[in-house]
Amino acid sequence: MKFSLNIDHVATLRNARGEKDPDPIAYALMAELYGIDGIVVHLREDRRHINEVDLRLLRELVKTKLDLEMAAVEEIVEIACDVKPELATLVPEKRQELTTVGGLNVIDNLEVIKDTIDELHNTDIKVSLFIEPDIEQINAAKDINADFIEIHTGKYANLRIEEEIYDELDRIRQAAKYAKKLSLGVNAGHGLNYNNIKEFAVLEDIDEVSIGQSVIARSIFVGIEKAIMEMRQLINSAKTKI
Repeated sequence: MKFSLNIDHVATLRNARGEKDPDPIAYALMAELYGIDGIVVHLREDRRHINEVDLRLLRELVKTKLDLEMAAVEEIVEIACDVKPELATLVPEKRQELTTVGGLNVIDNLEVIKDTIDELHNTDIKVSLFIEPDIEQINAAKDINADFIEIHTGKYANLRIEEEIYDELDRIRQAAKYAKKLSLGVNAGHGLNYNNIKEFAVLEDIDEVSIGQSVIARSIFVGIEKAIMEMRQLINSAKTKI
């Protein structure tokens, strides 16, 4: 299972004082040195963390893979087509939310999402849809030519009752397996951390996890290298299949 790092909240900390530090670009490049498989950023319409300058610098400097999370709105689509990340992940976006709170409803927004996928494909950008582990949403993603899905793991991350946790893990496992049968790539993310990743990382059909806030928070205490290495070790040590 690959491990990509979302660096949005390095920029959140920078923006809190309107200063230049901490620099999300430097953080990303250091993370690459310590072995992550890709960098993830969300260019929001309100630019609350990562901004367009950050994105363009990352495109110039990132050597692994750049995954741009984005809403299916024309301004951001135009930027994406110009910057050309390796992957564009379409996510729902609300101005008032603190963080993305659920998966994209592909079924109810089919035409807009399909047009966005077509536009991104025209500039050779692969597209992932951030969705719930739901078979009908996966079918819709396949029907409009998405290349990947990213399974929203927020519900799993927030559950506390063991039986409910394993029920949700099984739901995710079944969704990932089904998506693979449709020849979709399968990523996952949201709320994954040092406490819940080991149980999650046993899922066989997840190609990659995207993790951000927990690693950034951990790096404040132990440094970037150790924070990344600890997460990588937890992912790699999850051997038991469920």
